[in-house]
Amino acid sequence: MEFENSRESMSHENKTCCCASRPKLPEHEGKQIYNAKIKSDKPVTNGMIYLSGGEFLMGTDSNEGFPKDGEGPVRNVKVNPFYIDPCTVSNSEFMEFVSDTGYKTEAELFGWSFVFNGFVSEEVAKTVTEVVQNAPWWWAVKGAFWKKPEGPDSDIKDRMDHPVVHVSWNDAMAYCNWSGKRLLTEAEWEYAARGGLVQKRYPWGDRLTPGGEHMCNIWQGTFPTKNTGKDGYLGTAPAKSFPANDYGLYNVSGNVWEWCSDWFCPTYHKEGTSENPKGPANGNTRVTRGGSHLCHKSYCNRYRVAARSSNTPDSSTGNIGFRCATDA
Repeated sequence: MEFENSRESMSHENKTCCCASRPKLPEHEGKQIYNAKIKSDKPVTNGMIYLSGGEFLMGTDSNEGFPKDGEGPVRNVKVNPFYIDPCTVSNSEFMEFVSDTGYKTEAELFGWSFVFNGFVSEEVAKTVTEVVQNAPWWWAVKGAFWKKPEGPDSDIKDRMDHPVVHVSWNDAMAYCNWSGKRLLTEAEWEYAARGGLVQKRYPWGDRLTPGGEHMCNIWQGTFPTKNTGKDGYLGTAPAKSFPANDYGLYNVSGNVWEWCSDWFCPTYHKEGTSENPKGPANGNTRVTRGGSHLCHKSYCNRYRVAARSSNTPDSSTGNIGFRCATDA
C-alpha cells in the first residue's frame, strides 16, 4: 500500500520498534482508572497457575540483543510465589469488564489508535492523514479501538478468544482493579516466561522452529511488506494457541506485547534490588515484554524471552495486550 502525499509523519519519537507511542497531547478530560469491587465473589485465583517463585537468571549477555534496552548483564534475581493467568486477557473477558462497568478505553477517548497499515481497508485508508515517523507502517486510524481493531469497518465477532488489543497501560490497570488482579512485574514476567528453563533464547529452547514446528506467532517473510503467514496467522492468534511453556503459559513469545507494571529504565537492574524488583519509582514509559505478531528478526528481534521494550502509559496499538497476576 502506497502512502498518499496528504499523509503527514507524526513528529514524536517511536518508542518501540514494532509499536508506536502517542505524541504528547494536552490531558484529555474524564479519564480515571476505574476503581470498583471485583467482578464476583469467586476466588480471584480460579483458573490461574501457581508459581512457587525463587531465584533465576534474568537477562542475557547474547550479542543478538539490544544493549540500549538493558537486556544484560545476566543477573541472579529472586521473586516471591505468585499466581499468573495462562493466557493474555481475551476480547471476551475484556467485553465482560466493559459491559459491567461502562469503561471507555483511552483509544475511545482520544478517538483513534495505531493500526498496522497492512490491516487497514481501502475505505479506511482514505481517511488516514498521519503516520509514525521512521515507522510508516503505523497509521493513526480514527475510530480504531479494542472492539474495532482495524478501524470503523472492522469487528471482533470471530476473534472473541483472541487477546484484546488497543488497550493502554492505564486501561490494563483499570481491568486489573476490576478483576482483583494486577499486572506482573517485569521480573515475574521473565521468570514465568522462561518456564523453568535456564538462559534459553525462547520459552521452549534455543531453536525458533524445532523440528520445523512453529512455536509462536511472529512475522514470516519480509518485514514490513510481505507476511507469508506460515505460522498460521497474519494478525493475532487465539490467546490459547501454540504449545504452552513448561509452566503452562501460552503465547509468551509473539502474538501481542504484554504490559508489565514497571517503569522502564535500561540501567535499573544494575542499580536496584535483585529481590522482587519492581522497577524505578518513576519514568516516562512502562515496560512491555514478549514481542508480537509483527516482530521479525530483521527488524524487531524482541520475541526472545530476555528482550524488553516499552511504551507510554496512554499509548495503544493493534499489537499490545496484557496478562494478569496476583499475590500468592
